[in-house]
This record gives sequence, structure tokens and C-alpha cells, in this order.
Amino acid sequence: MLPELKTIIPGPRSRELAVELRAHESRNITYVSPGFPVFWERAQGVNVWDVDGNRFLDLTSGFGVASLGYTPEKIVAAVQDQVARLYHAMGDVHPSAEKASLCRRLSQLTFEQWGLGAGKVILTNSGSEAVEAALKTAWLATKKRGVLAFSGSYHGLGYGALTVTGHHLFRDPFSSQLADFATFLPFPDCQHCPFGAIPREPDTCLPDCLNTFLRRAERLLAMGTIGAIMVEPIQGRGGEIVPPDWFLPLLRSLANQYGVLLIFDEIYTGFHRTGRRFACDHWDVQPDLLCLGKALTSGFPLAACVGTAKVMDDAWPESTGEALHTSTFLGNPLGCRMALTSLDLLEAEPWSARVETLGNYLRDGLLKLKKNSHRWGWIRGLGLMRGMEVLDANGQPDAVCAGQLVEAMLARGIIILSGGVEQNILSFTPPFVISEAEIDFALGELTSVAASIDGN
Repeated sequence: MLPELKTIIPGPRSRELAVELRAHESRNITYVSPGFPVFWERAQGVNVWDVDGNRFLDLTSGFGVASLGYTPEKIVAAVQDQVARLYHAMGDVHPSAEKASLCRRLSQLTFEQWGLGAGKVILTNSGSEAVEAALKTAWLATKKRGVLAFSGSYHGLGYGALTVTGHHLFRDPFSSQLADFATFLPFPDCQHCPFGAIPREPDTCLPDCLNTFLRRAERLLAMGTIGAIMVEPIQGRGGEIVPPDWFLPLLRSLANQYGVLLIFDEIYTGFHRTGRRFACDHWDVQPDLLCLGKALTSGFPLAACVGTAKVMDDAWPESTGEALHTSTFLGNPLGCRMALTSLDLLEAEPWSARVETLGNYLRDGLLKLKKNSHRWGWIRGLGLMRGMEVLDANGQPDAVCAGQLVEAMLARGIIILSGGVEQNILSFTPPFVISEAEIDFALGELTSVAASIDGN
């Protein structure tokens, strides 16, 4: 369904709640302005209704969580059944059957699917915790404290995950308190090449860039202090950046050569978001450890670190009654049941094919929009994970305008986010059930609000 063509501002109930939130929540958490935020009350498919009854078209999937759309009937039914029976257990002592089933299912969909044998799982409450479980695993397996990470990356905001996050907005305020085990290399971005090449599309990357990166990586790995490489196959919060085709295969080769573990953070990109089950499948490269979350449950705070059985067994000792890595809510039965149902739905239809088709349709629409204004720069991403740069009159990143566009779109009934290292990327990660008509509607409204901001 499409929102009505009217200007929406936060209604009286949203305004009341905003005042209440500002009075009692840390002021750094929720951005509040006269036109932002609206408070959600319910959601269905690609639509969200706020507490004042306004309907919105959501182009974010709730941070990439609601890939299947909001409140699918089978997930609602599973939640109702599970809540009635059991919604808490003792995850590392007396777990639920759902926990065992989910660990088996994640093994099947990852390392078994890749033909690499069984995988073993550490369940967590958040993506950040899954990253930290992977870092702990790498340390225990290799006894090398160093981690090679990348500029612009986003792995979460817990101190462990933040240590390997290369997004300075989040990292810099805490840098003096972070550990020093991460070393950062530039993430190859052909449209803004960190090695000085002329901007180009990722599939036309110059050999000189590969060689420059290789020399820097080999110099670091040859020191013998790095035990893991942590990377997003496609950067999400960094601006929907797709690396050149040589990047992931080269990392796999370097990891094998120097005896380090390759960790893929697919918390955002996993489960068909980019037009493949996992983003790494675009390059047929498999990691040693895989971090998953967001779309895994369609809405419950549960994530996972999945590794090869050999890596996991080499790293972690047999439990003697006290787990080295656990939490009170580990393997929550409700979260595990939602994940099992979500995975069944994600595997029941050819979502990757639909996402690739719709993603190309969205890309083509953004390219048409780009012709109408100097505001638009590079269009990035794969599948239904797309980004478009917002620029000023001098062709420089314009975070202020990006923020204005986000608020103006909200007033038109469309939920969208901005991101990127410079905060000037409009991000499009809609639910997979969005229609071409809804994409057309959203891009038409974006054309209109951009023209109004420019005074046209």
C-alpha cells in the first residue's frame, strides 16, 4: 500500500512521547527535531503506522531486520505458540530444544551448504556480541592478538566490536580507552579510491590498486602478530560499498598463506539482502567464522557466530560446567523459534532472484533520478542494499542536505535513513516484499523533495 499524498508531521501523541523520551533517555540516543521522530504503533508488510494513525512506507526494513516484511503470519503464529509454552530457558545449563535446532540449521545453511563440513555456533543477543565471540575465537585458536580490519567498517559499538570498527564517528570518542590490537587498511572503494586511482565502477578496478593493497597487507601479516582478518564483504553503515572482485579472494588467499582466520561480518548482508544467501557468495569465497544477525529472526534480538567445526573445537575447550562465553539470555527460546521460522520462510522462496530483480529496478530508478539534479553522486550497493551520495554544489559530501532529505521524506510518509562515513549517503534497504509501484512512488517523492530543497 502507498501512503496518502499528504504532508505528515509528527502528531500530538508523537510530540508528547518525544518530550517524555528526552526527559528520561540519554539525550545522545534518539534524534529529536520538530519533524522527527514518529513513534511506531504497528506494522504490516512494507508499511508502518505511528501512534497518531499516519501510515508510512518503510525503505529501511527496520535497520535491515524485516527482510520478509513486518509481522508475517507464520512468524506471528510461531511467536504466539512459543510464548504460550516457553519464552525463557537456561541457555548454557538447561537449554530449550529450539536452541539445538537453530544451531543445526545454521550449520546446514553455512558451512555444510558450502561443502566444508559441519559448522559450530555461538548464539548471542546482538550482532556486536557475535563479532566479539568471533574475536575471542580467533584469539583462542591462533594465540595472535592482532586483527586486520578496514576503514569505514561498522561491527558494533561494544568495546570489543568497536576496537575493530573503522567508522570514526563511533570510534573516535572512545579511542583512548580502546585496546590496541586492531590494525586498519583502506577498504577498496573504486568510486573513491584510497589508492589514488580515477573513480570507476568496482568491476573495472586497476591492477595497481590490487598490488598496492597486497604489498601493505603482506607487510603487516608477515610480522606474525595478526591472527584474524575482520571484514564486511560489502560495507553497510560505511555507505553500501561493494569492493572490487579481487578483494575477497585475495583476503582468503592471504589468510591461508599466513595462517590467520578470515571473519566475515554478514550481520547486515546475510540472508539474501544483496541477491545471494550471503554476500560472500557473489565471489564464491568462504570464511572461517561468520557473524549473522538482523534478518535472522525478523525482529528478535538474537545473533550468531558460526565457525567451522575445526576452528571452533581448536579454540574452545570442552565445558566442565562453566562456559567461558555465555549470557543470561543465550539461546532464548522465543528468539530461536523466530529464527527457525524466519529461516524456513527465507529458504521457501527464491528470494535471491527477487531481490536481484528488484535491486536492479531500484538502481535503474536511482540512475534516472540522478540525471535530474546535481545533488546526486555515485550509486552504490547490490540487491536491495543500495546507497546514493548526496553532494553540494561543489561536488562535496553534503550531510546537512542528506539529513534534510530524510526529514522531508518522512513528512511525505516515507521512512529512509542516511549513512556513510561522511553521513551523506541515502540508504535503501526495503523489505523484499516491496513492489515496483512502491519503489516508483518513493523515488517520485524523493525527486520532489530534492527539488524543493534546491528551491526549484
